[in-house]
Amino acid sequence: MALMTALFGVTFSTSGVAQRASTGALAAAIRERIARVPGADVAMSFRDLANGDSLDINASTDFHAASTMKIPVMLEVLRSVEAGRLGLDQGILLVNRFHSIVDGSPYSLDAGEDSDSLVYTLVGQRVPVRELMERMIVRSSNLATNALIALVGADRANATAHALGASHIRVLRGVEDIKAYDAGLNNTTTSADLAVLLERIEKREALAGGSARLMKEILLRQELNDEIPAGLPPGTPVAHKTGSITATLHDAAIVYPPDRKPYVLVVLTRNIPQQETARQLIADISRLTWEHATGTASTVGAK
Repeated sequence: MALMTALFGVTFSTSGVAQRASTGALAAAIRERIARVPGADVAMSFRDLANGDSLDINASTDFHAASTMKIPVMLEVLRSVEAGRLGLDQGILLVNRFHSIVDGSPYSLDAGEDSDSLVYTLVGQRVPVRELMERMIVRSSNLATNALIALVGADRANATAHALGASHIRVLRGVEDIKAYDAGLNNTTTSADLAVLLERIEKREALAGGSARLMKEILLRQELNDEIPAGLPPGTPVAHKTGSITATLHDAAIVYPPDRKPYVLVVLTRNIPQQETARQLIADISRLTWEHATGTASTVGAK
């Protein structure tokens, strides 16, 4: 019988005394590592698809979603393709002009503030939905993201996430809507919500077979790999999406150890001014989780 224990913001679910003790030890090790970063606010969710093992720490706490909100946006794009509302190879006129959700006033994005400045060379051209989606995830292009949100609607992405069980996630707007940010109208998420979406993607419960396969392939091509992948043995496949804003850094991943089913790991952090400190913290949580899940050591990322 599964046992659920909640203590000091920690929830774990396992199916045996030894495994419960092991998961409790993982929770203690992660909490000790978090405590070494004064003032850090951290949430994490772990779901082992091999045996049902799980761990949550502050998993219902809302965080600014940063670029992790691109996961529900991609889900809605692919659902729109499945429904025949869009085509993957359909060309979309790329513009750098968007409208604030506060008052409809126009704003544009700065190529120098975007992790994929090359997309801006395509402004004025028709760009396939497939390419915009790829750049939104693999290079975390904000311009591609806003173009896709304008296409499918933030409200639809939000509704899709909720329908899949991510009931607290909030997708309100595109990136760099400063008026909305100043008004407190932000995209938010919890670690539990992102874990729900990733688990359903992996189980092909969120999309049909071809779309699910494409989404996973794109997530596997992520080029920003300094957080969860950095705590894993080199070459470990990871389908994931990072996110960052000032003093905030996240990673949400499906990790594929060899010869077993994968596990989901989501780590959200804030109130850590130095990004390298946050990166090392996430990598260490990833390393601890790998060692717990696989029973094998990973010295990568340990400091």
